Amino acid sequence: MDEAMQPVKRDVRRAFERAARTYDEAAVLQREVCARLLEHLEPMRLAPRRAVDLGCGTGHAFDALAKRFPAAELLGLDISPAMLARARQRPAWWQRLLGSRRPALVCADAERLPLATASVDFVFSNLALQWCEPSRVFAETARALTPEGLFLFSTFGPDTLNELRAAFAEADVAPHVNRFVDMHDLGDALVHAGFADPVMEMERITLEYDTVLAVARDLKAIGAVNALPSRSRSLHGRHRWQRMTEAYERFRRDGVLPATWEVVYGHAWKVPPKTLADGRQVVSFVPKAPR
Repeated sequence: MDEAMQPVKRDVRRAFERAARTYDEAAVLQREVCARLLEHLEPMRLAPRRAVDLGCGTGHAFDALAKRFPAAELLGLDISPAMLARARQRPAWWQRLLGSRRPALVCADAERLPLATASVDFVFSNLALQWCEPSRVFAETARALTPEGLFLFSTFGPDTLNELRAAFAEADVAPHVNRFVDMHDLGDALVHAGFADPVMEMERITLEYDTVLAVARDLKAIGAVNALPSRSRSLHGRHRWQRMTEAYERFRRDGVLPATWEVVYGHAWKVPPKTLADGRQVVSFVPKAPR
């Protein structure tokens, strides 16, 4: 991804720190996408010993992951300490009923995982990849996964918030909406990182609002603010905001304003290594079936 398209990490962290108290109430879309992402596990045969929720936020997925993989050690990783503090306070069904331990929580960047090589069997990531450089996350995830480990994720595609992007374009030349990577490019990056046969899917989900201000408030409440390095710090006045809202009003249909999200789902398996650290080639032998 071009450097100008990469969100600034300190600004991403700051936005989620501020949004930690309001996130759970406002994250309607995030919960729905999480549920749909978890459905992708249904046909898969997987029994991880150690699983990671990458970009776990306030820990919404913990219960579902613990129910799905009760024997797995679960690790929640997020860039925001305030989000992890919320995750730590989340009531846990498995602790209440079974007395088992809570997931371990670690504050870290998804592009620099504090995990040993080949130390986890499953990495789950719901709507966190868009705040990162995907190729770096893929490389780190591939490193941390055991051979034939699974990476399952969701993120946003380039048509996300196209109404807001178009409205801002009529008010200001500076970028006000983050850029998102096309799913085909994500698939190529997965293969390059060492994953096999990535499966990519896409759907569009549209939320409806009464006003543009309600759209902006929801985005702020979930921490989804513009974190691009070339962004304008504000619209610099009432008149530009008014031009943006007037432009957005052209999208109003049946009395409501749409906010469209292009949601991308992907999963891929870690390819077993073909060479050892010393350069020797790995050759697999399959026993011949008896006659």
